Amino acid sequence: MYPLPKLEIAELIQLAHRSAQVSTECACARASFLCWESIPVSFPESQLQDVGTLMENPFEEPTFVEFHPAGTRYESSNAPIAPRYFPYNRCTISKCLVCERHFLRYTEAGGYFVDKRIRALNPELIVDASI
Repeated sequence: MYPLPKLEIAELIQLAHRSAQVSTECACARASFLCWESIPVSFPESQLQDVGTLMENPFEEPTFVEFHPAGTRYESSNAPIAPRYFPYNRCTISKCLVCERHFLRYTEAGGYFVDKRIRALNPELIVDASI
């Protein structure tokens, strides 16, 4: 398997705009995924293909600092998508092979669990915030 390309902010915004224009009914869109959610068992993960990553350097631990200048929280549907901040700095971008919607995905690893998470790629929420 080849490493995923690192997506720059302009590429991310372009994919997000493409995704926002998709109106096709699809099994991947049965839930809106406006905020970070655990991937449901019923979600058709086999329809997704990773197309890129937001991880800067796979050999360095990215920050756990979150970006919420307007008082949002991790679970807020209007929380900004800031690629240099947690959890976006650990994300892959995946495309549904059926409808071409794009999603952010990462794996939350706690002390006793692993939880695969997903969020829709919303162009209105992407911000190019520096650390």
